[in-house]
Order: sequence, then C-alpha cells, then structure tokens
Amino acid sequence: MSDDVLAQLRWLRTPEGTAGVARAAALLAEGADLLTGLARLRAEVGAEHAGPAWELARLRARARPLFGADADVLFLTADTLEQAGRPALATRRARRLLGDDADSAADLGCASGTDTVALARAGATVLAVDTDPVARELTAANAEALGVADRVWVVAGDAVELVDAARGGEVAGCGAAVLDPARRAGGRRQLDPDRWSPPWSTVVTLLERMPRAVVKVAPGLDHERVPAGVEAEWVSAGGSIVEALLWGRGVSSVWRRASLVRDGAVLELTADADPGPAPTGPVRGRLHEPDPAVIRSGLVSLVAADLGATLVDPTIAYLTSDVEAGSPWVSSYRVDEVLPFNLKKLKALLRARDVGRVVVKKRGSAIEPEALARQLRGPGAGTATVVVTRVAGTPTALVCDLR
Repeated sequence: MSDDVLAQLRWLRTPEGTAGVARAAALLAEGADLLTGLARLRAEVGAEHAGPAWELARLRARARPLFGADADVLFLTADTLEQAGRPALATRRARRLLGDDADSAADLGCASGTDTVALARAGATVLAVDTDPVARELTAANAEALGVADRVWVVAGDAVELVDAARGGEVAGCGAAVLDPARRAGGRRQLDPDRWSPPWSTVVTLLERMPRAVVKVAPGLDHERVPAGVEAEWVSAGGSIVEALLWGRGVSSVWRRASLVRDGAVLELTADADPGPAPTGPVRGRLHEPDPAVIRSGLVSLVAADLGATLVDPTIAYLTSDVEAGSPWVSSYRVDEVLPFNLKKLKALLRARDVGRVVVKKRGSAIEPEALARQLRGPGAGTATVVVTRVAGTPTALVCDLR
C-alpha cells in the first residue's frame, strides 16, 4: 500500500501530475460530480492517475479554509489533512521554540511537514525525521512546494533512538526539537500515554535532555504526568481544544497557560503556580461556562476571581455571579429558573413559559443533550438554554436566556 501511495505522490509532483491536479481542480470548480470528473480525467491523464489527481484536488479544496493560499500547492492524504494542525499555531510554536538563539531544529515524526515548514519559515535549518516513507515524501514535497526545501533535510529515522542518543541539549545535532507522538492505533484513540508512538518514556526523556523542546500531547493528559519545571499549555478555538503542549525547561516561563484563538489573535491566561480551586456558592443571576482551555489548564479560579464569581459545585466548572461578564474566557447566560432536575416538571415549566425550542448543555450529568432537547421540544414560540448540572451536589436544571 505505501509503495502505491509513494508512486502516486511521485507522479503528482511531476509536471504531468501538476497539470492533472489543475484539471481536476477546474472540474471541481465547475461543479462536476465524482463520476463525470473521473471519466474526463481518465481520458486526459490515464486511468491510473485520474483517481490520485481528483483526490488531491478535492483535499486541497477542503484544506483551503485552514491553509489559505498554501493549500493550492500542498501534498496531502486524507489522514494527514484530518490530523493537520492549524498553520498559524505551527508558526506560533516555531517562533517560541526557536526564540532568538536557536537556528536548527528536529521535527521528530514529520507527518506531512506542517511543523517542518513552520520551523524553516521561522529561520531554522530543519531535520525532518520519520520512519514512514509516505510521511517523508509528503514533507519533502511540501517543503519544495512552499519554497523552503533549501532549509530542510528529510531522513529516515526513529524518534525513540534519536531521543535516547540526545546529549548536551541537542538531538541529531539540532538545538531544538518538536515531537508529536501518534495517539491513534487501528483507528482508535490511545488514551494511555504509555501506548503512544513514541511512548511516554520518550516524551519524558526528550524533555529532560532538550531544554528547547515542545511536545504535542492529548488534551486530556493527567496533570500529574507533567514533569516538574515543564510548562503545560492548552489552546482552544471555537469552543474546543485544538492542541495541548508541553514546553521544555529552556522555553517554559510559567506553570500553566491557557490560550484562546479569537479573531485572528491569541489571548493568554497564565499562572506561575497552582492557584487552587475557586470558592463555591449558590446560583445567582448569571451562569458562566469557562473556555475549555481554562478548564483543562486548571485556571478556573483566576477567571472566577476576575468576575467575582463562585462555582455552583466544587466538582463542576460552571461559575455564577450577579452581573453579566465581558470576559473572553467565559460564555455567559442569564439564569431565569433554577429547579431540581425532573423531566416532568421541567417540561411543564417550559410549556408554561411558551418555550418550544431548547438548547441543552450539560456538565456532571449522564443525560444526552440531543435526546433531552427532543423530549423538551414543544409547540411554543419561545426559546431557552437548559443547563443540566449539579448544584451543591444536587442534580439541577438551570433554565437560561428565556426568549
């Protein structure tokens, strides 16, 4: 299979392949469906090349919202596009990692080369390493397509062996390193870091031996796994965590960092030490849902202090206060009704308030939001947000933003 993919990639990099992909892109732009597009391409570029040209054109179109103009020349597979991070965040990582004094970096597990290209664009000479020949071909192709091939060397290598051999703050002769362990196997997420590839032991060794290193980790990583002196950062965009990072001791500047991508900028919330939990209190006029980066980084109490807010329950990351919040770190709702969770009583209340459509949110509850929303739907003209959670340990429904 990898031999077939390699052969396809190498053809796609030829002038004939470039022309074939351009033709496929034109057919897609014209609205041609799959069967029509492939039939025309077979007649023009041959049966064996039509499929790869069409697929790459399709993937580039999908990548354009994320990669912008770069997408028009990128080489991708469905898997690498699905796993690709945001280029703007790769640029941010590269600049922070390199700082003012690092001019070489190793991308340990280069995949399709997103980090390799970002590091090269930031001024580094980059050693891109992977055991997968398809990943190496993609990285080399993308480095060439994006004009940084003269700064990139793509080689076969094993990240475990290279990290084990790291000495003197260098790995494979480079003064900085990026590591992105594979966290899927057989189509499933590997929740245990010891089962990542490379495993957690390699992550720890890299962070011990390389002051200038950054490791991408799963957002749900247990804080107890984070080595002392290593900064952990969670980055969110659009209400979801988009990456979680561990920064080597030579780059770390705080204990934890929450970062929020918003309107083209990145906002940051940091703490030098564990700020501890926020206080708890009764539900008041406003409910605030902290951004997931704040929750995962353990910095909810900082936001609570800024808002004069308290937790509704010591185990639930919902905050409450008397006034509307203008903070970018929370989504806020007006609390109109508070009642112990009971489906019959909740439906009766919504009918009495002429509510027909609801959005259901939950935290600390086993309910399925979509299923509950269907059960609560009625003939009324009004709308509401129903939050099902625990308040002081009691299952509770908060009816918010009645309209």
